[in-house]
Amino acid sequence: MKSVMQVRGLDKTFTLHQQHGVVLDILHGLEFDVHAGECLLLHGRSGAGKSTLLRTLYGNYLPVAGSIRVLHDGKMMEMVGAEPRLTLSLRHRTLGYVSQFLRVIPRVGCIDVVMEPALERGVPAELALERAASLLQRLGISERMWTLSPSTFSGGEQQRVNIARSFVVEWPILLLDEPTASLDDANREVVLELVSEAKAQGSALVAISHDEKTRMAIADRYLDMNNREHADAC
Repeated sequence: MKSVMQVRGLDKTFTLHQQHGVVLDILHGLEFDVHAGECLLLHGRSGAGKSTLLRTLYGNYLPVAGSIRVLHDGKMMEMVGAEPRLTLSLRHRTLGYVSQFLRVIPRVGCIDVVMEPALERGVPAELALERAASLLQRLGISERMWTLSPSTFSGGEQQRVNIARSFVVEWPILLLDEPTASLDDANREVVLELVSEAKAQGSALVAISHDEKTRMAIADRYLDMNNREHADAC
């Protein structure tokens, strides 16, 4: 299979300056590849470093050692120490991220929040609107809410808007942090369908989920974060 992300010798520590400089060794020597059309599931106990790894892959955290290479515009590009311009380009066209929390500008309507990634990619407004409306309908967000700011929504509604926004365009690589958290069974099934469709289109996914049904439905391989070892096939 085609490798779209290659991680080698990845280390990440945190220094607790307010606790006498205690150093926490969170990630140590991680090595794995992620392939097009598969979902690599991060598996491990709470505190094993799963969310830290996702944020490091996205460039929010700088590792202390190691390499993260991503296939971008037909070339494998090094993310560790990359210029901000490259990081922004990767996030614009190659590397998507579904976090557990939706962060929006107040007073911006729900439909506009969902459309934004498509418009930024140059998708015509009419088509972007069509895609956003279809996703919101699938995820059970009533049309009467589309002009309202998601900041006024419940946690579960915000999560669904977050998912719609993330799936409104195709991502070569998509990082998923608890994508079905706070969702009822019906909407969880919709998210599982969206993940399956993304994989069928060739997207590579790296995911965290504490929901057993979600894990079993989306995972092709597991990365054992408890033992900090290589990813093993399911």
